Amino acid sequence: MFGLANPDRFMRFTGPIVPVLWVLALGGLAVGTALSFAAPQDYQQGDTVRIMFIHIPAAIWGLAAYGALGVSSFFALVFRHALADAAARAAALPGAALTALALITGSLWGKPMWGTWWVWDARLTSVLVLFLFYIGYMALRASIDDEQKASKAAAVLGMVGLINLPIVKFSVDWWNTLHQPASLIRSGGTSIDPAFLPATLTMLAAYGLLFGALWLTAIRTQVRRRRVIALRARAALNA
Repeated sequence: MFGLANPDRFMRFTGPIVPVLWVLALGGLAVGTALSFAAPQDYQQGDTVRIMFIHIPAAIWGLAAYGALGVSSFFALVFRHALADAAARAAALPGAALTALALITGSLWGKPMWGTWWVWDARLTSVLVLFLFYIGYMALRASIDDEQKASKAAAVLGMVGLINLPIVKFSVDWWNTLHQPASLIRSGGTSIDPAFLPATLTMLAAYGLLFGALWLTAIRTQVRRRRVIALRARAALNA
């Protein structure tokens, strides 16, 4: 595994994997969408329950993507590894998109269920803070021209944001929130009705594959970009 920290080995290893991930992700999304429409209505929520098949996977993988960003930032800052920095940078945009999707679908779900688009609930607020960490990370990198300084500053911010992950996860347990407790991943097993599990689990897997495909593709793009920059710098010195 640590051998993949070498950019050349990483590129060789992930080259044939990325297309497979894309195919599996798109196939999973197609199957998951079909299962989502085939699932029955909820006796209380009606067709609104189908938002769950988008909201839950987006929220889970938005959280996981920041975990990848934060851990990669640690290795980039402590070990000064270029590939770890590329991995952190590559996780930011898809992670932000997933978190934004979770916020939007949560708002759409909350209106008919709670009677409002938004409340300053502990879970909702902590997920909004997570999204702002993503935006702050990307804005900080873009605002500093020096690549090394941008990497260090963004890595520190990325690591600080890790503090928010357990708050997002356990906010419904630590505080009396309007948001329902964990229903899919919890001790004692899932509380989701078995009729909704196939679509939920399929979409969860599909979103994970999609994030994996986007992340690896973006890392490979970062590696190629840095190689081009290095070649241009070398050519300028030799000119």
